[in-house]
Amino acid sequence: MKPPLIVGLTGSIGMGKSTVAQMFRDCGVPVFDADAEVHRLQGPNGKVVAAIEARFPGTTGARGVDRAKLAAAVLGDDVAMKALEAIVHPAVGVERAAFLHANADVDLVVFDVPLLFETGGDGKVDRIVVVSAAPEVQRARTLQRPGMTEAKFDAILARQTPDAEKRARADFVVATDTPIEETRAAVARVIACLARGEAR
Repeated sequence: MKPPLIVGLTGSIGMGKSTVAQMFRDCGVPVFDADAEVHRLQGPNGKVVAAIEARFPGTTGARGVDRAKLAAAVLGDDVAMKALEAIVHPAVGVERAAFLHANADVDLVVFDVPLLFETGGDGKVDRIVVVSAAPEVQRARTLQRPGMTEAKFDAILARQTPDAEKRARADFVVATDTPIEETRAAVARVIACLARGEAR
């Protein structure tokens, strides 16, 4: 049996990636949401909570990882960030393998991964879709999030591959600074192209 075509869906913070991921789901494409998996793994009784507490004491509690405390412990500290990634990424990999096994009989699956390029995940997918919007739209969207500040936004951006580079490395770019029906139509076109074995 031919394995499914794996599409990596990515985009910088505030670009509308989650919205586009839902559009793929609405078209019947199974989506593995890496962020949602991380939340689950770090939630109550999550598989990585004990390891995170051991490495970053005081960052977890009865409800799992306190994301604000953990962010304060790792943001801007490359060594701490790499230690966290060494705990989380293998656990996400196990869940991703289970997702692929469960969807082995479909033609197309999507890996929704915010840091696809930054973690080397682009080498583990067959095609790449980058979600993009104008910088001013991205900034305005992100600053509307609870607890977000200009400084935090800039720190997150500094850790992400620039949008222009992501677009250059993509097989498809989906714009979200357009009317939502245009974005939905773009997703449908991408799925049609992938079904025909096309890229770019």
